[in-house]
Amino acid sequence: MEHRKTYIRHTLPQADREIILEGPVPPSHLATLRMHPDLDAFRRPEEQLEALIEIAGLPEGRIIIAREQEVIIGYVTFHYPDEMERWSQGNMPDLIELGAIEVSNEYRSRRIGSSLIRTAFEDGQMEKYIVFTTEYYWHWDLKSSGLSVWDYRKMMERLMQTVDMVWYATDDPEICSHPANCLMVRIGKDVPLESKEQFDRIRFQQRFMY
Repeated sequence: MEHRKTYIRHTLPQADREIILEGPVPPSHLATLRMHPDLDAFRRPEEQLEALIEIAGLPEGRIIIAREQEVIIGYVTFHYPDEMERWSQGNMPDLIELGAIEVSNEYRSRRIGSSLIRTAFEDGQMEKYIVFTTEYYWHWDLKSSGLSVWDYRKMMERLMQTVDMVWYATDDPEICSHPANCLMVRIGKDVPLESKEQFDRIRFQQRFMY
């Protein structure tokens, strides 16, 4: 499957600073930047930058970043699902995972997260894909946000709904392990029926759930 990537760049209107939104960015560009020290939700910032560079080099990989000058202050990743997870079953070429989204604490409440996601979907780039994200409460920054697990869940749902991702049912054990976890999905208008049906078979694998 050919993965069309159209580079898009925006300047976010901010009264006190200039923030650039851009992507999908190539590995060579990412290598010239550095991570904000607060971007440590998944691993140390330096290691996370290495992971972003690796994902950007994948045929299907997409990295959208927000930066102030040469410092990355937020990012969102898209890639094929991990081969250890059920979502990789069937090797669907048009099933893409929104794997991570992170914004530095200093820059939150500036609508950067929603702007990152919207940029990724501009120009119809994702209409050939089923894009999904798995939300697990143990990944959420409950301490810094001050939100309850349910308020954080609502916030994440609103964030994903900016690109029309909606809640989908599944019998995946990890998602079912806590009621706050959820699967959110957007099916592009150019996705064929057979892909939709295959995704449904992946979502539900226990007969008693039908």
